Amino acid sequence: MFEDAELREIQRVARRNRMTVAEWVRTSLRRARASESGNDVGAKMEALRRSSSYSYPTGDIDQMLKEIESGYLDSTDR
Repeated sequence: MFEDAELREIQRVARRNRMTVAEWVRTSLRRARASESGNDVGAKMEALRRSSSYSYPTGDIDQMLKEIESGYLDSTDR
């Protein structure tokens, strides 16, 4: 159930997009479902295959993990 103000905002957005509220809701739900991380395993696997064909600079894994952890710790001070 939507609050009145929230429903009015949804109606306004639907009108702006020249859609009914029901059509806008269906479209929004489809987009949300499509953007979920687990939906397109094939596309993800292809991206992994493609990216693994390149040569990227890297370093010692222990040093990289220390740097990552250091970045996390530094960001909590903000």
